[in-house]
Amino acid sequence: MTEPLDAAHVALVDALKGIPDLAERYQEIKNSEARHADEMKQLKAEIVNHLREDRTWAQVGELLGVTGARAEQISRGAR
Repeated sequence: MTEPLDAAHVALVDALKGIPDLAERYQEIKNSEARHADEMKQLKAEIVNHLREDRTWAQVGELLGVTGARAEQISRGAR
């Protein structure tokens, strides 16, 4: 990770650890995981779609270390 991402990650974890009620903390962690997973999936789809502009799916897959079919799935936000 880059330094700004490391700092953001530490800040998020510290904020979550700072929630005194354990049940509330658990729920916030669960909500944060879901929110971040959805946002990361969307960001990956955007990247793959940009890479696809001048490449085949097989070429995009090779760049990402996945198959062309998987690259196409990522572009649609597929799991």
